[in-house]
Amino acid sequence: MAGRRRGARSGRGWDAAPPRPGTASTGRSRRARAAGDGFPTEDPTEPTDWPPGAARRAAAADEPLSPRDEAEQAREICLRQLAVRPRTRAELAAALARRGISEETAERVLDRYDEVGMVDDAAFARAWVSSRHQGRGLARRALANELRQRGVDGEIASEALGELDESTEAATARALVDRKLRTARGEPDAIFRRLVGMLARKGYPPGMAIRAVKDALAAQSAAAAEFADQVDADALIGMEVDGETDRSAE
Repeated sequence: MAGRRRGARSGRGWDAAPPRPGTASTGRSRRARAAGDGFPTEDPTEPTDWPPGAARRAAAADEPLSPRDEAEQAREICLRQLAVRPRTRAELAAALARRGISEETAERVLDRYDEVGMVDDAAFARAWVSSRHQGRGLARRALANELRQRGVDGEIASEALGELDESTEAATARALVDRKLRTARGEPDAIFRRLVGMLARKGYPPGMAIRAVKDALAAQSAAAAEFADQVDADALIGMEVDGETDRSAE
């Protein structure tokens, strides 16, 4: 049998198939897809041959896009965005504006996506609240800020946040503190301030944060319990938290 012809297709070299859009093998993209809470913090690198189809041909010819071609490009942009993670209408509108899509075309495409359920800010808000609370331990205040940054209407955000009640927040705060205490080192007062600061940065109200840390310390050891007995939670609500950052809250 004749040997393999030199230069035959092997999947590598000059005739290798180009990577599919959104599958660039960068560590950054892999890290983004493994964020742990279902909402990557980064998007895949844009392919070098963007925009596709008629939009690319029009760009090469330095001609304006026809309304139909612009709508095609807008749909492609939205689909790429939605392939990474769910998006709010405001996020998609911003992505379209960055690509030079006219406001009229963007509105028409997004209205259609609303109709078919591909864009649903209420569903996005509910999923975001559930995922970020369970995955990052964020409280309602921090979650409200994140939803606002993503353009979610205040009423829609309030409805989604209403599903996270105070008792659930308190239980999550205590679980966060218990986990941190396993590796905490130092004097009880220093540990107390660090943990209260950690909860504050995750959006927990001062009273809830202080009570969670005080109760956890009381259950840890005799020395910690003695310190916790001396803590006046009401007097410390306005305390200045420790300046250490907590990357898990980002």
